[in-house]
Formats: sequence, C-alpha cells, structure tokens
Amino acid sequence: MSTLDVKVRDFLAQKRIAVAGVSRTKNDAANLIYRKLKSSGYQVFPVNPNADAFEGDPCYSDLKSIPGGVEGVVIVTRPPVTEAIVRQCPAAGVSRVWIHQSLMRAGTSVSAAAVAFCTENSITVIAGACPMMFCEPVDFGHKCMRWGMRLTGSLPK
Repeated sequence: MSTLDVKVRDFLAQKRIAVAGVSRTKNDAANLIYRKLKSSGYQVFPVNPNADAFEGDPCYSDLKSIPGGVEGVVIVTRPPVTEAIVRQCPAAGVSRVWIHQSLMRAGTSVSAAAVAFCTENSITVIAGACPMMFCEPVDFGHKCMRWGMRLTGSLPK
C-alpha cells in the first residue's frame, strides 16, 4: 500500500471534516466535495469567512469557530489562502489536511509553504488530487482521473 493510500484511508476514516472554500458558485470544486462528503455520511462543516450559511448549514469563518472541532480539513482555495488556513490547524486541533488540486494543475490550492508548515507541525497532509477520487462510491469520471494520475505518477506522495 502506498503512502498516499495510507493517508487517504486515514483522512477518510474521520467523521468530522471541514471544507474550506465553499462558495456561491454552484458547481465549484469545494461545493462538490462538500456535497459528496455529506452524502457519504460525514459530518461536514463549510468554511468561508464571507458567508453565514451554505446550503442551509451554518458556515464558519475559520476552523476554530466550528463547535466541537473537526478532525480534518479539505482546502479548496487560492494558495495564499491555503497558507492562512493551515496556520489555523494547530490551534483548532486539526491534524489532517487535504489540499485540493484539479486534474489540470492550474486549478491547484497547493502551496509549498502550506505543505512545509504542515510537515513542520506534524500535520498529515495530502498535497494534491481530490477527495472525490477516493470517497466511495467513486463516480466514473473521478475513477478515470485517479487511474490516469496514478498511471502518470502525478498523484501526490
């Protein structure tokens, strides 16, 4: 089993997950991930400091404002915002971070500084790919993406 497989299994074993970057854009990646995790039985908490609610659920301005905390966070933001969010993790007790990256690397939330911060602070980080490629049941499109990225060696380590 690869290091990535271990990290993915551990991340998806958590039941309380925040999704940072949800927005008013209907089919934004963060929104799709939020819906997928919620429909798969996770307690999901939307994070966006510019929104009070997301699809009827309270939206939180930051990780530490989530009642009872979360065990992991999926980050789907611009890289500078990703850096700010990972810096919230130690104080919020978050030890698992998944930084989203679309199939086309132009759509990445990954920041070298954010990954370094996670590593330096003993936060398990998946730097790239999409949780929808692994969260069961995986749709055909995301299965193809996972297969192609694995084949080309472009999945994160």
